[in-house]
Amino acid sequence: MSGSETIQAARTTSKPLRDVRGFWRILLAVIAPLPMIAKGIYYLLTPVGGDTNFRDTVAAYEANKTLVTNLRWFDAVFLLLLIPAIYAVAWVSRRGAPRLTTAGAFICLLGCLAGFGLTGGVATPELLTIMNNLDVDTMSRVYDAAQTDPIGGIAGLLFIIGIVFGLGLLGAALWRSRAVPAWMGIALMFGGITHPFIPHQIGQGIGLFIAAAGFAGAALVLLRQSNDEFDLPPLRTVPQS
Repeated sequence: MSGSETIQAARTTSKPLRDVRGFWRILLAVIAPLPMIAKGIYYLLTPVGGDTNFRDTVAAYEANKTLVTNLRWFDAVFLLLLIPAIYAVAWVSRRGAPRLTTAGAFICLLGCLAGFGLTGGVATPELLTIMNNLDVDTMSRVYDAAQTDPIGGIAGLLFIIGIVFGLGLLGAALWRSRAVPAWMGIALMFGGITHPFIPHQIGQGIGLFIAAAGFAGAALVLLRQSNDEFDLPPLRTVPQS
């Protein structure tokens, strides 16, 4: 068989790869606002502020045991979905503001990976204490040890930097890209920059809902895009058996 005949035979016995751009586009759109909404609900309903000491937190958790054991699911949604939500915003703003998007996404993702990967996650010492009837004095010492661990301290600092500066830059990129109305980019900037500095958990929850509006703007763009606007189509073909 000649070379041209071989190529022709390959063409007739191959099929194009399945186009899954629509799946990823819609998935990112659905995910985008969820982590901030979930964390906002968590802050609005939690019975104690984040700066409360260990013993007072345990006492508040014990008095609201059913509530706090269920709220951890909202915290889990935040931890699980924030990174893909950041990707969703970056994907929308990257063409209109490539440098701002790159800087914001890098800082944000670095902070999230450090914070989620190197700190305690959903199962906090306070929550474990009331869920398993553990000794408060012993768990208080565990909590103090975790608070003074240098890796945990660095991870916590990187996470705050990621939320404050990373989300702030992503909000600016979303605004500058003109992919969404300006107020949505500003909402993302405001929610990220102000969240760590709001003193009460109710205010923090409201700040996260404001940030969720920016993520929702990216979600609307993704839903309105065609697959060709979202990404390039698959190029290769796969041989048929």
